[in-house]
Amino acid sequence: MSTHALVAAISIVVGISLAAYVLFGGADFGGGVWDLLARGPRADAQRRLVAEAIGPIWEANHVWLILIVVILFTAFPAAFARFSIDLHLPLTAALIGIVLRGSAFTFRAYDSGRDDVQRRWSRIFAISSLLTPLCLGTAAGAVAAGRILPTPEGFTASFVSPWLAPLPLAIGIMAVLLFAYLAAIYLALAASDPALVEDFRRRAQVTGLVLFVVAVAVAVWGVARVPIVRGALERPLAIGVGVVGTVAAGVALWALRTRRLEVARLAAGTQATAFIAGWGAAQWPWIIPPTLTVEAAAAPRPTLVLLLLALGAGAAILLPSLAYLFRVFGREARSEKREA
Repeated sequence: MSTHALVAAISIVVGISLAAYVLFGGADFGGGVWDLLARGPRADAQRRLVAEAIGPIWEANHVWLILIVVILFTAFPAAFARFSIDLHLPLTAALIGIVLRGSAFTFRAYDSGRDDVQRRWSRIFAISSLLTPLCLGTAAGAVAAGRILPTPEGFTASFVSPWLAPLPLAIGIMAVLLFAYLAAIYLALAASDPALVEDFRRRAQVTGLVLFVVAVAVAVWGVARVPIVRGALERPLAIGVGVVGTVAAGVALWALRTRRLEVARLAAGTQATAFIAGWGAAQWPWIIPPTLTVEAAAAPRPTLVLLLLALGAGAAILLPSLAYLFRVFGREARSEKREA
């Protein structure tokens, strides 16, 4: 296999891992957003549903983020170094948010049960669930907008300017909306109480519509104001993937309106995957546009070969294990829903 093919194969694995993290881990963050926004007479029931839905498997979903980090610093060390330096602040904030979120979720589940203690841990869990995807999305937006530039001078130019700009922040907001949208659909499917099903179905409708409007506005603004985004989005493959994502978004909203929740989940998953695929198609072959390509950032060929072999061996263990985990807890959830 040529070096070009090795780099392409590993890049595809990164894309698949990122899509998996969005679909599974992202929905967990979205559950925290709905925990924060729980209102009305069923607020406590909504928070309990969030905890029950994400509790059994939420830590397992971080395996995808860990995999992405390991692949980046092993296969693309030059790019990993640039990400770690230029995006140090949002990535550190995201890491702190992940730790606080996990700790708060655990302490909330096993604390003394006093109302004041529960409120404190719930607040930390919910706010961390909101801020973490905002930081991750903002960091991704800085890369997509071509703001990771070589040899900047000064603290602000090095650590703040790459991500503190309208387009990266808008993409961070899109990440929060996408995660909340996926979570609302998943929670509507997980709920056994018809009232809770309706609560989250309506929230999914509203969030999906807002996400669609924001995504279109960001794309139009990026094409008009950011030349590198305009060039990327004009690529035929990126346009094709964008059409698929747009159609999937429409199907998801229709399915939510007509209460076809299984269809909505499939369509929303397709929509989220299209976002990731569209980003990859628009940016390829750059890993840090417009200064560093994936091949220029790649590790030596022996490292790439060994990494690809390790990924194959790891997948043979990881994928069946995750499938079994989701099958076991999915079966329990369906059983409880039927009993209710």
